[in-house]
Amino acid sequence: MSEEFKVEIINPEKSFLSKEDVTEVVIPSFEGEMGLLKDHISIISFLKPGIIKIFSKAEEKNYYVEDGIAEFKNNNLSILTSSIFNIKDMDKNKIEEIIKKTDNMLSGEKLTDQEKYLADQKIETLKLLN
Repeated sequence: MSEEFKVEIINPEKSFLSKEDVTEVVIPSFEGEMGLLKDHISIISFLKPGIIKIFSKAEEKNYYVEDGIAEFKNNNLSILTSSIFNIKDMDKNKIEEIIKKTDNMLSGEKLTDQEKYLADQKIETLKLLN
């Protein structure tokens, strides 16, 4: 019996990824990092800035995501996000630019506690990548 399920990641521009041979996905949800395997219970969860890890028998792929919603139902994981990047495509200059922009936002505006939390999560994740 197969242990694989389907993952689709969609952003406003296009269908970012569609993969049917996935064995595990780890998502950065507000509840903490959540690992999903085949036959996981149905869930809907909001994503915070972090790394989505997608495992198949052949490879592991990692993506940086800033926000989104994940829904797992009937062995299909759908992720809707406004901002996602393949970590392999992110160079150090781009990471530094995003960190600097987020730092400036933190110091310059009146932010809610939630906005501060998300900005801190974003910076912490990007610093780990750098």
